Parts: sequence; structure tokens; C-alpha cells
Amino acid sequence: MITVCFDRRQGSLQSVEVTGHAGYARHGQDVVCASVTSAVQLVCNGITEVLGVSARVAVEENLIRLVLPQDSPKAAVDFLQALSLHLVLLEQDYPDYLQTTVTEV
Repeated sequence: MITVCFDRRQGSLQSVEVTGHAGYARHGQDVVCASVTSAVQLVCNGITEVLGVSARVAVEENLIRLVLPQDSPKAAVDFLQALSLHLVLLEQDYPDYLQTTVTEV
């Protein structure tokens, strides 16, 4: 299962951490993994490369984490909000393979 954890501070999303594998299909055929990975890459690149925000990004085996700096523009927070919406809707279609949570910190 893929686990996605968003952290919210004072009503705004500030970070996301994605771990695990969906296990929906074999490697190279897993549409759930591909969907999540593509969405997360789009958001990370949009925030860091398009907006130029110096977010902390970590990519490891079975882990992607992005943490926005406290002075991030609204557009960066909007990117995270769009990712959250996308993954919640994907979770509704594949509840056995994806779990999203939002925690107030």
C-alpha cells in the first residue's frame, strides 16, 4: 500500500510524505504506483523548478518527502492542495492500495 501523509499548519498544507508500493499489479504494470509517482513528481517540479521555491525534497527508496519553507508563496501551497485532492480522489477508486491522511501540526 502507498501511504501519503500531508501536514497542515494554520490551515495550509506544508509538507507531504509518500511511502510504500501500491501492489496493484506487477512492476511496470502498476497504474496506481504510476499515477501517484507522476502526480508527486509534477508537484515537486512545479514547486521547485517552476515557482523557484527552495523546498526541501528527499527522494529515497520507497520515500518521497517535500517540505515547504515557512515563507512559501500561496501558489506552492496550492500545488500541495491540488496534489491532496488528486490523491484523495485516486484513493476513492483504489482504497486497498492508497491511503492519504492530513495531520494538523
